[in-house]
Amino acid sequence: MPQRIFITGYGIISCIGNNIEETLSSLLGSKPGTGRIRYVETLLKDELLVGEVPKTLAELFVMAGISPVDGYSRNALLGMIAAREAFEHGRLDDHRELKTGLISATTVGGMDRSEFYYNDFLTNDTRNVFIDSYDCADSTEKIAQLLEITGFVTTISTACSSAANAIMLGARMIRSGRLDRVLAGGSESLTKFHLNGFNALKILDKEPCKPFDQHRAGINLGEGAAYLVLESEESLAKTGNVPFAELVGWGNACEAYHQTASSPDGIGAYLAMKEAIDMSGLAPGDIDYVNAHGTGTDNNDLSEGHAIERLFVDKMPMVSSTKQFTGHTTSAAGSIEAILSVLCLQNQVIWPNLNFKERIAELNFSPVEKLMINVAVNAVMSNSFGFGGNDTSLIFKKVNASNENNASNAINENNVCNAGNTGKARGE
Repeated sequence: MPQRIFITGYGIISCIGNNIEETLSSLLGSKPGTGRIRYVETLLKDELLVGEVPKTLAELFVMAGISPVDGYSRNALLGMIAAREAFEHGRLDDHRELKTGLISATTVGGMDRSEFYYNDFLTNDTRNVFIDSYDCADSTEKIAQLLEITGFVTTISTACSSAANAIMLGARMIRSGRLDRVLAGGSESLTKFHLNGFNALKILDKEPCKPFDQHRAGINLGEGAAYLVLESEESLAKTGNVPFAELVGWGNACEAYHQTASSPDGIGAYLAMKEAIDMSGLAPGDIDYVNAHGTGTDNNDLSEGHAIERLFVDKMPMVSSTKQFTGHTTSAAGSIEAILSVLCLQNQVIWPNLNFKERIAELNFSPVEKLMINVAVNAVMSNSFGFGGNDTSLIFKKVNASNENNASNAINENNVCNAGNTGKARGE
């Protein structure tokens, strides 16, 4: 029997919260975090809505617990903050004899600093310390050094599926016996490169984004970081950690239809979701909720929608996108939304697809419009689809009955509240 893989810790920072508790509070209150640009120096500052973490670089140093020093990018600091929360939540400092790895995802790396110093690079012969921090692996190395993780350290960069692929690789490392526990996720900060690049593609919405809506107009970009602790059964027996979700399936497909666009029929998305379903041992009808990639672009939402309908046919689960809350955090989206999916299992809730008004004409389903509470959520699929058609789906399952009481205690101990006891849906 292959090793079962459990989630025993998590950490997150985004525009809707600096940690798990604040994030959950924003979700339960249906409070998005997008707004006008404050920290990126760009001519687009007054035009676009983004999901910025509302902290200066100096404030992030304080949150990361290190003294301000050159060579640290915003991306690295966001990753360090979220990774430390997950590290402490999963008690990774205990049982150092266990084989522990770090798999971190990012695409732009430290570009927020290197683009700031671009003219200095051109005119100054003195080596600028931010040259090294430009590399994608720099943030991973800084997280590893902070947390003293040495067993296995690597970086994943597959655009918007990066963090989901980091989680998938972590699970495979555990299944193969190469690691006992893995801290897996991703970090991404907003940059002028982000803003100008997506703006050049003409896929940014200047108003709050509206995934799966007939009148969707594009993406609101975001930033943040999130990490999960994956742990094997054998590791659990030694650490005594209480699992609060199980990763039961994953799938990846690279359709390579186009550099930036998904295929019209969603074949890559379909193959990734089907592979995850097949691995999990579940039937499509067992999936209660799909946390969709749902970017708000014409192409993605129609393509993903077709794939979802093809897979689930007449056994459609509830579907929503959470990118209206956080913005599209690109390489960090896979782990941020994985945590949001796990929170659904823990709290028996379904997150609303904010800003939805009218169903896409070519699709036969509508997303969840209001917060659903007191619903039976046993299995959740989380989709993350990247440029080049690199598509990844993860399936998380509620812990089995023998673990439910312990898992509930763990939730309370970590100050994560339940959604409430009255009503079936809550608006706003």
